[in-house]
Amino acid sequence: MELGVYIFPTDQTIQPIELAKAVEDLGYESLWFPEHSHIPSDRTTPWGGREGAPDLPDFYWRTHDQFVALAAAAAVTERIKLGTGICLVAQRDPIWTAKEVASLDAISGGRFLFGVGYGWNVEEYADHGLEFKTRRDRLRECILLMKELWTKDEASYDGDQVSLSPSWSWPKPTQQPHPPIIMGGAAGPKTAAHIAEFCDGWMPIGPSGLGGLNVVHEACEAIGRNPESLELGVFRAPADADKLKELADQGVSRALFELPQGSADEVLAALTENARLIG
Repeated sequence: MELGVYIFPTDQTIQPIELAKAVEDLGYESLWFPEHSHIPSDRTTPWGGREGAPDLPDFYWRTHDQFVALAAAAAVTERIKLGTGICLVAQRDPIWTAKEVASLDAISGGRFLFGVGYGWNVEEYADHGLEFKTRRDRLRECILLMKELWTKDEASYDGDQVSLSPSWSWPKPTQQPHPPIIMGGAAGPKTAAHIAEFCDGWMPIGPSGLGGLNVVHEACEAIGRNPESLELGVFRAPADADKLKELADQGVSRALFELPQGSADEVLAALTENARLIG
């Protein structure tokens, strides 16, 4: 099992360059950064869209741009993989995002992992001029459009949510046909169908999220895809050898530890402590 870490990269905690060097030096496989463009101060959507959730921590509105942060990490490392955990694709311009993905993959020498998700913040989404209820369909079309740009010399796409006239765009990703696309979050029927259709992997949050694995397998089988072709991972994995073995027995090949949103010393201490599980 590969072990990695994730953290919200902000102005209040360890900076991406120092963190990336430590992650590589300690032998981890990957480093992942989430994103939020902003958090509206008059937000009424509860954290994660879950009624009764606690107040949203302030690091949600202090994040660096994830592609800038990952590019900085790429420049000072040679081995670790670099992931978006997750990228809020549905509220982004897919043409620019395709360019950022391809550029980061090329600059890093093919080390990028494209973690994607739908998002939960209604007000954040609305500020981008978009209808929240369309986010799942929009994410699908954005991914399909990006795949055209990554794999075709002259790309085009005509969808209900996004479109692209016949166009040229370089660089192409170093990884062929493109960096792995990994869906984050829980898997209901529609998410499972999307995972089966256009993703290379799935990473729910916590071991309990794997309860949706049967739904994902059924979605794959419904379109004639081998469920074993999906790479399985877990965000917020337990830093416990026995529990990691249980995850491995369920087919999990990548486990990500959550780092504390504290000082650089606190983050490095947690990073060093969890490195004992690398082997």
